[in-house]
Amino acid sequence: MRLKLPFRLAIYAAFAILFLTGVGWLVADWRKEISGDEIWQQAIAYLLMTHGGAAMVTLMMVGALIPIHLMRAWRSRTNRVSGAVMATFNAILIGTAFGLYYLGSETLRPWISWTHIAAGFSLALMFPLHIYWGRRKLR
Repeated sequence: MRLKLPFRLAIYAAFAILFLTGVGWLVADWRKEISGDEIWQQAIAYLLMTHGGAAMVTLMMVGALIPIHLMRAWRSRTNRVSGAVMATFNAILIGTAFGLYYLGSETLRPWISWTHIAAGFSLALMFPLHIYWGRRKLR
């Protein structure tokens, strides 16, 4: 179930931007706590704006993947386990992003944040594996 090159590259780019801005936010938040410099607060704001914008674009592309990739691969019994894991991590990221943006609970926020971070790193590890296993089965 290979995707056309322009769409595939767009997905790779979107996920790379999400990963890099997420890691950048973690570093900037950590540096803000240590140094207290205003520059880190500004960096956090820009990173979150970029991360959120990339997330919106990625949501559109993931939505497009459902009929053209996920459903076709599921019916052909191709790469089901890693595909289900990918879909699960994406769903967790979408749900926790909603929670981080819209829920005001200071009790839940740290849990939601750490779940989002863990799912993001897990997806970043799973993404190349999913591609590798899918290409290996095509050969």
